Amino acid sequence: MLLPVFTLKLRHKISPRMVAIGRYDGTHPCLAAATQAGKVFIHNPHTRSQHFSASRVYQSPLESDVSLLNINQAVSCLTAGVLNPALGCDALLVGTQTNLLAYDVYNNSDFFYREVADGANAIVLGTLGDISSPLAIIGGNCALQGFDHEGKDLFWTVTGDNVHSLALCDFDGDGKKELLVGSEDFDIRVFKEDEIVAEMTETEIITSLCPVYGSRFGYALANGTVGVYDKTARYWRIKVDARSDRTGEVIFKDNFSSAIAGVVEGDYRMDGHVQLICCSVDGEIRGYLPGSAEMRGNLMDTSVEQELIRELSQKKQNLLLELRNYEENAKAEWSSPLNEADGQWGIIPANTKLHTALSVNLGSETRAAHTELCISTSNDTIIRAVMIFAEGIFLGESHVVHPSIHSLSSSICIPITPPKDVPVDLHLKTFVGYRSSTQFHVFELTRQLPRFSMYALTSPDSASQPLGYVNFTIAERAQRVFVWLNQNFLLPEDTDIQNAPFQVCFTSLRNGSQLYIKVKLSGEITVKTDDIELAGDIIQSVASFFAIEDLQVEADFPVYFEELRKVLVKVDEYHSVHQKLSADMADNSNLIRSLLVRAEDARLMRDMKTMKNRYMELYDLNKDLLNGYKIRCNNHTELLGNLKAVNQAIQRAGHLRVGKPKNQVITACRDAIRSNNINTLFRIMRVGTTSS
Repeated sequence: MLLPVFTLKLRHKISPRMVAIGRYDGTHPCLAAATQAGKVFIHNPHTRSQHFSASRVYQSPLESDVSLLNINQAVSCLTAGVLNPALGCDALLVGTQTNLLAYDVYNNSDFFYREVADGANAIVLGTLGDISSPLAIIGGNCALQGFDHEGKDLFWTVTGDNVHSLALCDFDGDGKKELLVGSEDFDIRVFKEDEIVAEMTETEIITSLCPVYGSRFGYALANGTVGVYDKTARYWRIKVDARSDRTGEVIFKDNFSSAIAGVVEGDYRMDGHVQLICCSVDGEIRGYLPGSAEMRGNLMDTSVEQELIRELSQKKQNLLLELRNYEENAKAEWSSPLNEADGQWGIIPANTKLHTALSVNLGSETRAAHTELCISTSNDTIIRAVMIFAEGIFLGESHVVHPSIHSLSSSICIPITPPKDVPVDLHLKTFVGYRSSTQFHVFELTRQLPRFSMYALTSPDSASQPLGYVNFTIAERAQRVFVWLNQNFLLPEDTDIQNAPFQVCFTSLRNGSQLYIKVKLSGEITVKTDDIELAGDIIQSVASFFAIEDLQVEADFPVYFEELRKVLVKVDEYHSVHQKLSADMADNSNLIRSLLVRAEDARLMRDMKTMKNRYMELYDLNKDLLNGYKIRCNNHTELLGNLKAVNQAIQRAGHLRVGKPKNQVITACRDAIRSNNINTLFRIMRVGTTSS
């Protein structure tokens, strides 16, 4: 139970997820938060008379204990913490879509101010792996970057999609922090420095990650779901209050008049007790402390108490109804002939079994190709309804099939179309009985959908054979490779491959493209596809199945690489335009200063004609500046889109390898881009090394 201990009402709107607490003088905790007007306010209730000499920070006219930091751009992320341990105070870090500011609040000066081409959507501060210096790590446009207190770039790697959340956590229990990355493609990735050591797929964009303790961490999704992982195992998840990290049980509730912007912790009253501090978007701030066990009953809000009574009453009614159903069933079974009881109550034969089968359906003129789940009973009982719970397949994560009374039968086929190539557990609840039943028996079972279930085994078509390929060798027999195929694809039951060499061809149910997998006697495997992401997924699946730690490959994707070459040319063009526009804006700014001085001189000399001409020139120049700024913004948006494509290409090239070769490829690709050596970049992507 939590006890409210203080409430503040600040007259500043707070942007969601833009709240941090830090000791910027090394002693007093201060709250910092971003506003929607391109500013950051710093609330300091302990030192009200602090004065600033520079122009970046000024005192708020609304509150004496609030200072405002001018950013002049939309703030996209914010945090606070120790960036330079030698100073003994915290730094304030503010990210925008173009820059990262590390700010010394106490001395009103910059630690550093860096341009970040990939933007800063999320930020975390702390130590990572074996890197001794604390890093300000930002996640942006498919890229991760870490800066030390001098602004030096000590860490860089790419990830699968735009980053939305970051956290540092000792994921593997080795005493060193790993980086947790939540991104737009619904994945939580765990980086041990620049190596991905684990991936977990969720059902929505991961908006928040939070270390709990040890290897346990919490997460939140865009759809309101929250939960807790311990390493790769999910403890629980549920749709938001204060909950136990062990069970998900609600332990506290409170109501605000507006949405929550952020939750932080700190000894804000400096009384030796750490408070949980909750901030709303309207500027309301509340601090909470844990209540003692004997006070817990007295502190419980009446509405919470009533809600608990309602929940318990509902559970009681449900249990009584269930008990009555059991009693009626038992009475019917003893007092009526079997067939009469069956018809009225739905008592099914004791030996009734439920069978499930997964297959590929190539579709028809009216229906697209899909994977099909068929459920059937072992006798003449009928299936009244099926409920399927599965992550990432159905809207809302569940799907109910309820056949009409005229189409009831002992079997039912349900189309399933997974949007991504990931293995999914289908949790089924099937209602079985008779046509006239008023009660039904519920069968519960789980069936796994294979990772590559959206690919149908078909005959090879040499006319449309893919140009892209990846080639690698593993020390495994052909029969073992076939076992992997059988577990990851939906193969017909009569498919039997005994010896190498063999080749199988699949057709994608999503777009009709072809996938070839060829296995030689030597253990050499060739995967032919024009989809570089699919090739990477297959390699990662093979490596996981056979426990391969390091795998180097040779690859070529001519169509994809040609598109990437065009993107790189565009990136150079956008960089050139950006530099020219920046230079023009700087020149125009100098000219504005000159014209303003001349206009004021003319006014003082009462030369109204000259003054009017100068101000007209200023007006025209200002319009040119505004138009130039719009062009610059559009150019920056286009540049970000193309940089995302480049970062994704590097990540996909790394995804084709496993272990050390993967890290080497990502590092070498980055070096090639830094030196603007495009030919070397493509050679690395093809062979995994800079040597020819």
